[in-house]
Amino acid sequence: MKKLALRFLLIIGITACNNTAQDVPVQTVADTAALTIISYTDTVVNFGTINMGEQAQIKFEFTNTGNHPLYLTEVKPGCGCTVANYTRGAIAPGGKGSVIAAFDSNKAHPGTVSKSIYVTSNTSNGAIHTLSFNGEIREQPSVPAN
Repeated sequence: MKKLALRFLLIIGITACNNTAQDVPVQTVADTAALTIISYTDTVVNFGTINMGEQAQIKFEFTNTGNHPLYLTEVKPGCGCTVANYTRGAIAPGGKGSVIAAFDSNKAHPGTVSKSIYVTSNTSNGAIHTLSFNGEIREQPSVPAN
């Protein structure tokens, strides 16, 4: 009886997994006719010098210089010391937007730092753009013990 039940389940499993081309939805392909162009004011920004423990805010501005709406589909900082916020939704042709990075020096080391943010968008001039920022973190002077 157990063998019969096992065969029955096996047949149902094989039949259920045997999808024909009609059963599988057609995977959509990126609509290249709707790609646009993004133009950044600067893709590299120096935030200057900050003291250890401070945060730096870095703003990257851009314009949709293409003919279709611009969408930023993913904005991903390269490390855990940076949090990124960005313009969401459709940005019309001629419209402007920004990516704002908040860099936490507590999660870095004193000295020169260089970090990146990766922006994915529906653009014909590259689907992934790298925004970089750099600067100096000054070590806090130690307080003498009494």
